[in-house]
Amino acid sequence: MIYKKSADEIAIMREGGKILAGTMVRLEDAIGAGVTTGELDALAEEIITKAGATPSAKGYRGFTGAICTSPNNVIVHGIPDETVLKDGDIVTLDVALNYKGFHVDNAKTYPVGDIDPAAAKLLEVTEASLEAAIEQCAPGRRLGDVGHAVETLVEKAGFSVVREYVGHGVGRAFHEDPQIPNYGPPGRREVLAPGMTLAIEPMVNMGAAQTKLLDDGWTVITADGSLSAHFEHTVAITPDGHEVLTRS
Repeated sequence: MIYKKSADEIAIMREGGKILAGTMVRLEDAIGAGVTTGELDALAEEIITKAGATPSAKGYRGFTGAICTSPNNVIVHGIPDETVLKDGDIVTLDVALNYKGFHVDNAKTYPVGDIDPAAAKLLEVTEASLEAAIEQCAPGRRLGDVGHAVETLVEKAGFSVVREYVGHGVGRAFHEDPQIPNYGPPGRREVLAPGMTLAIEPMVNMGAAQTKLLDDGWTVITADGSLSAHFEHTVAITPDGHEVLTRS
């Protein structure tokens, strides 16, 4: 069941989104060669809790981190640990928080120092695919339009869309209906309506789309070892279009 939020509830999510956007800025400033993913996780938890929120991921179905940290060929759900970032790496930080009973979700893939042009293009295309998806968010459009926008842009650039993992509704629960695939024919699936709040999150591989789940039960990597990027925003559908609640 899709839970549509009231104006007051969206106002709370907007506040949480501002906290989250600020958290992402501070994390970006902390990224660099020699920093561990565990250190980024600790910093994120400190920032979030000091702002009066709680990390959504901490303890979720047994997840140990406050955020997900996914370097290089890790697509999603990387567990923060002693992994040291190196110059030329890319790393995705997937950060969600609960503020006054409502969750908001944001992710971005960052370069670590100087990255090669192919990796830079992967990041550029993935972020552009998120923006293309967001542009489809308006009352009367369908979720198929959102996914089709991602798929079209990504495949035109020669990259692959991950299909096993998708976006989702977000709000009172960390993950709500509906699921939001990053592919699919336009004009299909659920109709967008005011009050819907969506975590839209393209995951894009440089190589093939196939994925592999590691033995820890969380970490998802590319099956062929290629790089992967992931960008995400929480978006509210408004009467006249949309509002990105996690925009910096």
